[in-house]
Amino acid sequence: MTAVPILEIKNLSVSFRNSSVSGGKAREIRATKDVSLKLNKGEILALVGQSGSGKSVTALSILKLLESPPAHYLKGQVLFENRDLLKESEDSLRSVRGNKISMIFQEPMTALNPLHSIGRQINEAITLHNARPNKEIKSRTQELLEMVGLSMLKNRLHAFPHELSGGQRQRVMIAMALANSPKILIADEPTTALDVTVQAKILLLLKKLQKKLGMAILLITHDLTIVRNIADSVAVMKDGKIAENGLVSKIFSAPKHSYTKHLLASFPSGDPVPVSNKAPVIAAVKNLNVSFPVKKGFFGQSKEVITAVKNANFDLKSGHSLGIVGESGSGKTTLALAFLRLIKSTGDIFFANQNIQSWKNANLRPLRKKIQMVFQDPFSSLNPRMTVEDIIAEGLRAHSVGANKKERRKIVEQVLKDVGLEPITADRYPHEFSGGQRQRISIARALALSPNMIIFDEPTSALDLSTQSEILHLLKSIQKKCSISYIFISHDLRVIKTISHTILVMKDGEIVESGNCLELLDKPRSTYTKALISAAFDVK
Repeated sequence: MTAVPILEIKNLSVSFRNSSVSGGKAREIRATKDVSLKLNKGEILALVGQSGSGKSVTALSILKLLESPPAHYLKGQVLFENRDLLKESEDSLRSVRGNKISMIFQEPMTALNPLHSIGRQINEAITLHNARPNKEIKSRTQELLEMVGLSMLKNRLHAFPHELSGGQRQRVMIAMALANSPKILIADEPTTALDVTVQAKILLLLKKLQKKLGMAILLITHDLTIVRNIADSVAVMKDGKIAENGLVSKIFSAPKHSYTKHLLASFPSGDPVPVSNKAPVIAAVKNLNVSFPVKKGFFGQSKEVITAVKNANFDLKSGHSLGIVGESGSGKTTLALAFLRLIKSTGDIFFANQNIQSWKNANLRPLRKKIQMVFQDPFSSLNPRMTVEDIIAEGLRAHSVGANKKERRKIVEQVLKDVGLEPITADRYPHEFSGGQRQRISIARALALSPNMIIFDEPTSALDLSTQSEILHLLKSIQKKCSISYIFISHDLRVIKTISHTILVMKDGEIVESGNCLELLDKPRSTYTKALISAAFDVK
């Protein structure tokens, strides 16, 4: 039986035109070049490729979500239900967006409205295309939360996006996308922020919904394990072009293009940097606790609290890497933010043999230079109104590094080279980069101050496997050269294994076990750790 396309992209070419900062000639960047794809009814088509290859531009073009200008649709068609969506008006497209074709965006913190509660945003997704009585809306909201594994939030619909973990925010996005049972779901890195166990559940959910509803899915991902497990077909993009496409079974067993072969060989590998066990301890926490009030009385006193971190203890030696793993909401990021004194906590926090828990802001200021952090969501942590040079140089100016602008520019250009970006990118803005490129800018910003310690919160989650391997190699090279200590938060145990010397496993705010990374992964004691390892390393 011949497959029936529900969506067809023909010869799509998109460019971005930007005037130079100095007022010179406008430069044009070709993001996609004659891209042609067919998405069949009931099919899951995976679109893979390195950061900047044109995957997200292709996906956003389907619903004309690229801002124009600077985006220009040079040529091509996007055919859906006998309509070329590229020729449709904004009014006409509103009946398609979120209704017949929905999209899960890569970075939920920027896609969700920070001023509205998650309940209001889910309700809006339901009612925008189909007005319903309040009782039905409430029932559908609860159903959606159950579907995406967020039943624990059914009594927290008043919560705002910043009050949720990265994984929870991503699942809220998925719930909103499924609200109107769309014919096509475009999923742009839908499991990037999720730990491996929840990732497996979400992928299984998408697969079940796809079969139940006959829904077609365009899945954008850098994780080839996901492609192998869930997709029917795959298209590989490189430099804005389709390098190769076909059935997953054929592409994985007999890839033809050299780039496809490179991707298939680019899983995280290698060992952590060799270190001395006699190295001094540079950072530690003792009996650390973090609690958040969720309900207050009439006079503002806390009547109910959530303990996000319970009696945490760890130490980190100079030049060593500590990996922290656990499911979304387990307290990984909260523990790191408490160590940085960015949120309130009780217990002791030590850095360089000094207890910094009671330090005032004036004392903490010089410490900020020594401890840097790379956040999980690069777009929300980069100021969209600043150029890359200004973003990286901001910390240099704050800590009086570099005698003048010229010296600071040299530092900026060098760290950009260190993370694999061209120095000329210093003059561009965050929105002009792919998700992976923005993450590298965040890493460059942290490296610019030559810190003693860097905390990485899912720094490689938005990167394709080949770029991920390059970044991990870069981080290990820097650690070896400069003896920087790392705290590495990740849901990917493959990444943790290749860079971390010791590991903490967190669940429900508690450290369930810790120890030497390789020994713990080889002989885990807790049932939860065994489940994490199974989900990360067992390829189905």
